[in-house]
Amino acid sequence: MIAEKVDTHSKALAINLDSAIYGTFAEIGAGQEVARWFLQVGGAAGTVAKTMSAYDMKVSDAIYGGGSRYVSRERLLAMLEHEYRLLLERLDEPRGADTRFFVFADTVAARNYAGTNECHGWMGMRFQTSARSAPSDILLHVNMLDPTNLEQQKALGLLGVNLVHGCYFRRAGVEDFLAALQDELSLERIEIDVVESRGPAFEEVDGARLGVRMVTAGLARAVLFREDGTLVQPSDLLRKRPLVLERSLFARADAELEARMLEAAVRRLQDEAGSEREPLAIPELSVVPAGGREAPDEEEALRRLGRALSLRRPMLLTRYPEAYHLTHYLRRYTREPLRFVFGVATLVQIFQAAHYADLIGGVLEATGRLLAENVRLYVYPMEEATFRRLLEQAGIAAMVEEGSLEEWVTAESIRLAPPVGHLYDYLREAGWIVGLHPEK
Repeated sequence: MIAEKVDTHSKALAINLDSAIYGTFAEIGAGQEVARWFLQVGGAAGTVAKTMSAYDMKVSDAIYGGGSRYVSRERLLAMLEHEYRLLLERLDEPRGADTRFFVFADTVAARNYAGTNECHGWMGMRFQTSARSAPSDILLHVNMLDPTNLEQQKALGLLGVNLVHGCYFRRAGVEDFLAALQDELSLERIEIDVVESRGPAFEEVDGARLGVRMVTAGLARAVLFREDGTLVQPSDLLRKRPLVLERSLFARADAELEARMLEAAVRRLQDEAGSEREPLAIPELSVVPAGGREAPDEEEALRRLGRALSLRRPMLLTRYPEAYHLTHYLRRYTREPLRFVFGVATLVQIFQAAHYADLIGGVLEATGRLLAENVRLYVYPMEEATFRRLLEQAGIAAMVEEGSLEEWVTAESIRLAPPVGHLYDYLREAGWIVGLHPEK
């Protein structure tokens, strides 16, 4: 059950008025916006042991140890570890028997003056659920989407208060905790694409299920799972990497076929001139499918995740109904070759004009957004009977010209009905659509 929303002022004040909650705020990169809430609402002496901000890199290194990246999970963990150790060394003896200690920390790159940087950061809590209990940790990776530095700072402050309050008062269930993080915020302002939890406060939390719920609850438009099923900051895997993305518009995809499609696409990309790095192949599943199709439920998403893990591949779970959104998302992280691989039936669905009623330019605009620089569509062949069955299920069999189908339907053999057929033929002849021919 999701609790009634409480405003940020009331949350900060509730923490301050609880004499058993006491700790440190350490913030780097976007002011001290979280600490400021607790300092301004009144009663801060009951909560705040210390606030600090080590902006200078040499000062930060002297306190938390050296590192190559200052906005990183590793730096956040170093901050939590250092500040929590100091807190216990200095205060456990005089007040530990009656106090639940905590450390809140964040390390953030807010919008720079020129507006050219990636606006993101790591935020976390280490806290006790009872006096002198073993601590629990929760870590978040966030993308800040507001257009100005000041707005990003304010959003970060709201999220920080939500996290501190949620750790103490909103842990009855995962859904309620995730909902609490969004209070007074929206996906247009803050995107949370990694949540890590450990310790006695989170013993019953399943990491894979948590990742699925983050997307279905609207904390993120996309989350990326590593091959071991844990969430990863997308830039850690995707940055400057050639990518092959397999998008199935049919939720219950065939695992063996999915593997063959990815393998064939990777071989084709490796044969092309381009990047020196090995392509990364990723299956993707949207929880908000286009065209009114039934959305995959939580169990189906977990099954798809398990299938990707069995193939030792990462998996991308998204809220993107149309493929063209994925081009924009992936271009945040890499300018290397990007290849989408589809079964031929899925490709036909992509050219269905009804999917793009919200775009002024319709299917033409969607195609332009999808096929950005160095993007191609790979098309995997399919038996004619399977192809017909899938299109009939989707209600779009009329898009294919009568009499044009052969025993095997390929990118070269398919004929789409005009006028979209003219666009398809042009894209294929110009090399944006490429037929795959798997090894026998």
